[in-house]
Amino acid sequence: MVLRKHELEAKLKDDNQLISSGVLRNEHPLDLSPDFDAFLQACRRGDLKHCQQLITAGVNINGKDKYDYTPLIIASLCGHFELVQLLLESGALADPDSFERERAVYNALNDKIRNLLLSYDYSKTADPLQPWSSHITSLLVRDVPRTADITLSAAAESFQLHKFLLSSRSPYFHRKFTDAPETETWKLSHAIPVEAFQVVLRYLYLGEIPRDLVGPRSTVSEEEVFKGIDKLCKLLELDRLWEAVLSLNDRRLARQRHQDEVQRARSQVESFFQGTVLKYKMVVETRKVNDIKWPHDNAIFANCILRADEAEGEEEDADAAGNSGMLPIGLPGGGGLQNGFKKQRRSVLFPVHKAFLIRSPYFETMFSSEFKEAKDAEHLHIIKVDCIPEVLEIILTFLYTEKADCPLEFALDLLYASDMLLLDRLKTKAAVTISTLGSGNNNALVDRTHSGGPEEEQQEVEVEPINVYDVIHAAWDLNVQRLEEFAARYLASRLEDYIDEDEFADLIQESASRLKERQETDTIELLDDIRYYLSERFRLRFEDAGLEEMLDDEGALSGNPAEELANNETQTRSLVSDNSGGQFRTLDGALVEDEFDSEAMNYQILLGKIDKLLDRLKLDA
Repeated sequence: MVLRKHELEAKLKDDNQLISSGVLRNEHPLDLSPDFDAFLQACRRGDLKHCQQLITAGVNINGKDKYDYTPLIIASLCGHFELVQLLLESGALADPDSFERERAVYNALNDKIRNLLLSYDYSKTADPLQPWSSHITSLLVRDVPRTADITLSAAAESFQLHKFLLSSRSPYFHRKFTDAPETETWKLSHAIPVEAFQVVLRYLYLGEIPRDLVGPRSTVSEEEVFKGIDKLCKLLELDRLWEAVLSLNDRRLARQRHQDEVQRARSQVESFFQGTVLKYKMVVETRKVNDIKWPHDNAIFANCILRADEAEGEEEDADAAGNSGMLPIGLPGGGGLQNGFKKQRRSVLFPVHKAFLIRSPYFETMFSSEFKEAKDAEHLHIIKVDCIPEVLEIILTFLYTEKADCPLEFALDLLYASDMLLLDRLKTKAAVTISTLGSGNNNALVDRTHSGGPEEEQQEVEVEPINVYDVIHAAWDLNVQRLEEFAARYLASRLEDYIDEDEFADLIQESASRLKERQETDTIELLDDIRYYLSERFRLRFEDAGLEEMLDDEGALSGNPAEELANNETQTRSLVSDNSGGQFRTLDGALVEDEFDSEAMNYQILLGKIDKLLDRLKLDA
């Protein structure tokens, strides 16, 4: 352990010297901005919702404060397991050889967090774009399914490449292919060695450049290859390639520059994606979709079209349509539009590129099989995807750029669509959106069926985009453990609003029936989880008031809670601000002396209601 500590300190010293000299980039820069400070405060509190919002807004997840604390170290130190998990999944660096990772592990509040940090795959955190860049690199050698649309030939070798990618990465190729989109072959200059072309193509396709630029069977010298690379850099306007070539002998510098290039390539592809796929998407009446005919030699190099239909049953108000400045398709001039007019169902068509679609095993299988979508046709195939247009746009953005910013209102639809397309990473991102922005602790999922209190005291309840019943059924349908835990925690956080509902009883019954050949003494998984989080809910309220010792090993209150509470010290009582004239009501309407009495009684009442529910359902759990 002492030796390990000295090694880390020596490595840290060396890295600091390289950073000071400008050779290496500081991966944990000092950040004194208000946004980063708010991020650290949210990490201390374990506020998943606020952290997710700041991450989406672009806060530096790997920055550090003036005391050298990073968000990962603070979340680990404060014991927020779910937040540590979110930070790692969002790109927080956890290099096993880094001082920051060792510090986070050493300071972890519990073994659960410590084991997570020790087991997490470093490749996921060091380079969140690694799966995306690996796919780009694989296109150089992938033969099935066929996605290439341009052949570059040089001497005795030829390269099967992609106009979309070449155009996004090189201004030269962009101009040439835009002027002549029908081009299928391109002969390269014989004056430039093939080895130079290979280096340039690996750079464009984000592959690692080999240290030995000249192989043992090569007929040219290394100097000729360097001259060829120089000519290609000027011709194709690749101003960063030389940096990559010159850093080959320094592993850390080469990795840093490769990561920088991947980020730059992602920005280039994203810009091209927005200027082609999103710019030229079409909105048409669903009944007229088959009238759309796109040629293969189109200016944006699309080789198929994806279709998503709007949800059925929507009606459009005449005033709303008039104010929008848009006329319903199929009604020239908008004549005859009346209130309550049921608009024609519409579809959105996206011209896309197979090279990015095959990141989904669903499309990869489709284009590699005997399905009609894999065969040549006079015009581009139109492929229907079973989701709404907004969700399909999120999916395409992820396939092209690895970004997946999903509003909560579309998260469940995205969850089902990504499961259908076998996109596990996107499915996880959708689940994270629901379980963080919809955390039961943060009340982001507004209860749309319960407002509580007498009718005259009820406040207007915000309509939530999804509800917890939908979430738990999605978790069961798609086997998403994260959402099962979230739904149980959410229900426990406001069990008094749900315990008397028929839908909640049906949910418990359904949970019991999920266990095949259930025996009378078997537990009900959902109910067990709710009981656990219910005990945590009240334990957290009690621990600062000297009540934690009153909870037994199973989380139940022992003895007479009200009597024991009355014997607590006066200073415990002073923690409560008395805004009710010294009177509090329990869930069953009884008056008690203070809030602690109320909470203790409410816990017992809720446990009793669970038992009564089980009796009514004739379940033993």
